[in-house]
Amino acid sequence: MSYATRSLSSQQMRATSSAASSSHSPALVSRIEEKKAELQNLKELRDLSAAVANRMEALEQKLTTLSDGTEAIAAVMSNWHNVLRAINMASSMLNPNMGNSNFVLSVLLTHDFLLSAAKLAKQPDDATMKDAPESNETLPQTLVRIPTEHAPTLQAQAEAVEAAAAEDDSTMDT
Repeated sequence: MSYATRSLSSQQMRATSSAASSSHSPALVSRIEEKKAELQNLKELRDLSAAVANRMEALEQKLTTLSDGTEAIAAVMSNWHNVLRAINMASSMLNPNMGNSNFVLSVLLTHDFLLSAAKLAKQPDDATMKDAPESNETLPQTLVRIPTEHAPTLQAQAEAVEAAAAEDDSTMDT
């Protein structure tokens, strides 16, 4: 008899638990649906975060390239007053009666200048310089036309900046 009681009690427990679960069922179902929606939102957030991270890495690479190019341009611009001075001297030697008003001088940039600008732009690290064989590529010489009508003014400005810098250096030393 105890056997029948046991089976009867287990049946009663099943009926009681199913009745209890059916009474809590709408609340549990809504909670499960909320959690599923939250999981879906978290998956979307993960995907969007990965996309943002990829874009940030691409932006970092572009900024590195921009920085390297800026350094090369700064090197060229730091010597630009010397180029203008040479143009002014050459134009006055070629035709002193003509003046600098609308004279355009063709300046031939040398192979060494182009190579130094290319090296500044690339900026390879020392490890790749050791591994790579020294290249004997020759770059063609480039013809550049530069108007010299403003050369004396720009030269005077460059000299004034140099004088001010020299004066600042001398006052700092004392």
